[in-house]
Amino acid sequence: MSQARTEAAVRERVARYPMVALVLQGGGALGAYQCGVYERLHAEGIAPNWFAGISIGAINAAILAGNAPEDRIAQLQAFWNVITEPAGPASLPALAIRTMVASLPEHPALLSWARGMSAMGAMLQGQRGFFEARTVSPLLVPGDGSDAATSFYDTAPLRETLLRFVDFDRINHDHAVRLTVGATNVMRGNFRYFDSARETIRVEHILASGALPPAFPAVEIDGEPYWDGGIVSNTPLEYILDCHPHEDTLVFQVDLWSARGPRPRSLLDVLERAKDIRFSSRTRHGTQMVETAQKLRTSLKELIAHLPDRKLPPHLESALAPYLDDRVFNVIHLIYQTKSHEQQNKDYAFGRISLREHWDTGLHDMDRTLQHPQWFDLPDREIGMATHDVHRVKPAG
Repeated sequence: MSQARTEAAVRERVARYPMVALVLQGGGALGAYQCGVYERLHAEGIAPNWFAGISIGAINAAILAGNAPEDRIAQLQAFWNVITEPAGPASLPALAIRTMVASLPEHPALLSWARGMSAMGAMLQGQRGFFEARTVSPLLVPGDGSDAATSFYDTAPLRETLLRFVDFDRINHDHAVRLTVGATNVMRGNFRYFDSARETIRVEHILASGALPPAFPAVEIDGEPYWDGGIVSNTPLEYILDCHPHEDTLVFQVDLWSARGPRPRSLLDVLERAKDIRFSSRTRHGTQMVETAQKLRTSLKELIAHLPDRKLPPHLESALAPYLDDRVFNVIHLIYQTKSHEQQNKDYAFGRISLREHWDTGLHDMDRTLQHPQWFDLPDREIGMATHDVHRVKPAG
């Protein structure tokens, strides 16, 4: 099939879904991968009408939901160009490193060194328009509950950057597009989703979703402090799958951490693998729960067929109604695959070199996914759900 026919076949299939969701996991600097995925979707004419995210995924989702479709790529690029510059005087050394690396042959050791320098700059000084290191360590501040006593970095720059790149009026008044972000209540330990379909979304909700302790301070929402949603669940997939009533839904689940990986060979490998496993959390759990619910739905339909008049008793109708819905889910899964030269600091190596590599990888993986038009077919309603992952496809031959 020609490229043009393949693209037309994908668009024709996507048009069958009333709901198209882009679900974005948290992962710091790795979030540029999600931008590449979206850029390829945009070029294909695929327009999600529900954006959901955690942490950096919430930031990307807010930029997408908070801008007109024709402005989204430019706004994503502008945002990432800001935050991938070091804060303070480290910007000039970073420029020198980029220039030097660009002039040399590409080599894993060189790329690893450049990423390490980016991560060190982020730790020592912060990132422009994102976070800044506090002048006094919180370990030296009396325990008064203040931001200075409970976090290593100040995220005031991110507030201003978000207000610059996100139109919150659009998010709250454009009902054709929905935004959902997740955060963790500090005092209750409960996870909560903030959904533009149900409440007003403010800059505080996005800041809270990315407030990873102890690096960043908690963010107060309606009198309660919230931390990064990734503490409890690093993907909002379950929320989308659990929402009732729902429509036939196509989900692009974009993860930044792979649950699968090689056995560690060093202590640094151990740290990286542990982080991958921890933050890849709950994507598989979410899909498994829906598969279980769909099996229950099929069994219930069969049971009802054997009841008198083929009807449930009235007192059970409302309780079992969610399990009798015949709408379907199709989850297109994209997972960032760690490069050999990346280490456990990959989520805070906010350099321009990493930015371009992550972004291009997202473009490439989405392009590969679009080469399989059959993946976008509506799932069998008797099964209710389908999942596809380009990284699970075995090479031909």
